[in-house]
Amino acid sequence: MDIRGLGYVSVLATDLDKWRRYATVVLGMMVAEEDAGLLYLKMDERPYRLLVERAERDGYGACGWELAGAAAFEQAIAELQQADVQVSRGSAAEAAQRKVQALARFCDPDGNRHELFWGPLQDFARFVSPVGVHGFVSGELGMGHAVLPAPNFERCLDFYQRVMGLGLSDLMKVRFTDDPAEPQKRIHFLHCNNGRHHSLALFECPIPSGCVHLMVEVDNLDDVGRALDRLHAEGGKLSATLGRHTNDEMTSFYMQTPGGFDLEYGYGGKVMDWQRHTPFESTVVSHWGHDFSVGRQ
Repeated sequence: MDIRGLGYVSVLATDLDKWRRYATVVLGMMVAEEDAGLLYLKMDERPYRLLVERAERDGYGACGWELAGAAAFEQAIAELQQADVQVSRGSAAEAAQRKVQALARFCDPDGNRHELFWGPLQDFARFVSPVGVHGFVSGELGMGHAVLPAPNFERCLDFYQRVMGLGLSDLMKVRFTDDPAEPQKRIHFLHCNNGRHHSLALFECPIPSGCVHLMVEVDNLDDVGRALDRLHAEGGKLSATLGRHTNDEMTSFYMQTPGGFDLEYGYGGKVMDWQRHTPFESTVVSHWGHDFSVGRQ
């Protein structure tokens, strides 16, 4: 598949007001539109990157993967069908709701939901953060990355690499405690056809919300610090302290969202040259910081 990037993400919400305040006040995103139980949140020149849908539960919705065009979209559907993956085409009304030319839906072997699309609508309206965020790093790198639960790890990894055509960036094995008896859990980081270190990662563990974390990147380090201040001022829950990762070199912190999953808010991620990169296994998560124990307290 010629996947160009993570074009958008949808989340499920019982209370749109919680997401509206969290996204605007803490994240610094802009409400672009609200209509019929849908909240469109804008972070760049696109009409939206984060879509909040009113639902009977809170949690993660789906990853929206952008394809190169109509031919690539049809080829992707054909490849999924050849792999015996059930694919449903979205109606014209559903595509209009997503503000794209065409839409298709499918699930991975563990039930994580995905959408394919091509041709996003562009109104070229300027992004103006309500709290003064300078800007988010997106464009050809996509909106960020998502880390999804994959208890059936080998089968999921094969699906994303063989069927969806994602490449391996690197990998880790982690424990949540210092107890050597605790089984290690694998995390594999995967990239698509752009320079972002990873647009998707798989975590060998079930997660009730449907997502481990979502990442968005700002173009100014001070905006990371100011977001951390705003989170504390709002009484939000910190999931990991400020730190700098070893693999993508992102300086970031983690916080809990109204959807029950975490969001990483970062700056300074590496832009990769895949012709020169060799995947490796990190034995430590970060150069410094990123104390995840605060999220378990």
